[in-house]
Amino acid sequence: MAESDLSSPSLVDDLYFVLHDNVTGHPLLHSRLTGLALAGGILGELMLAERVALDFASDPERLYATAPEATGDPLTRAVLGHIIAEPHHPVGTWLLFFARTIYADVTARMIAAKLLKPPVRHLLKQQPPAPADMNTAAWPLARLNLAVQRRRPPVDGDCVLLGLLAAAGCAQRILSEHDPRFVAAATAMLPMPLRRLIAQTKVAVGQAVISRR
Repeated sequence: MAESDLSSPSLVDDLYFVLHDNVTGHPLLHSRLTGLALAGGILGELMLAERVALDFASDPERLYATAPEATGDPLTRAVLGHIIAEPHHPVGTWLLFFARTIYADVTARMIAAKLLKPPVRHLLKQQPPAPADMNTAAWPLARLNLAVQRRRPPVDGDCVLLGLLAAAGCAQRILSEHDPRFVAAATAMLPMPLRRLIAQTKVAVGQAVISRR
């Protein structure tokens, strides 16, 4: 992922595809947990592109911008703008903040990029946006399953995807080749900021699950 342009490829688009049926577009996870996973994904995307970093000296850990110039993508530019404007918030606060709107934002971006078809209303029920191409939608999950099956550590972006699936508590249900030890090992290979982001996402998901009981 080029440091100067975050428009493509997108970790968050891949995560969206993994969390939805690759034919119908129906979500595979509760909307609140999907939002938190996508929020972790958008922050992970900015970390991979070296646009934001973690301040380990602060307690709790805070995000700060390392490269404030335009990202080449309106969504990541907006997220980066929030972090630049209010750098005093901890990671957990940002996850909750972005989770409120990230689902709609990512869906709109993917429809505009023709990765998703617009939602269709049938009688009294609206169908969710379906993938424009089934193979494109299926590839991110197939790539993860192949990595697990072959026991070959994937690239950092896919390690983040695996970590976020585990953090959201859905890795076992979504991955056909699920191996908790491999997923943990792949996540452990990531730089510390990304590992901490995944850990904070897991905490936010756990709190969301408890609050629903």
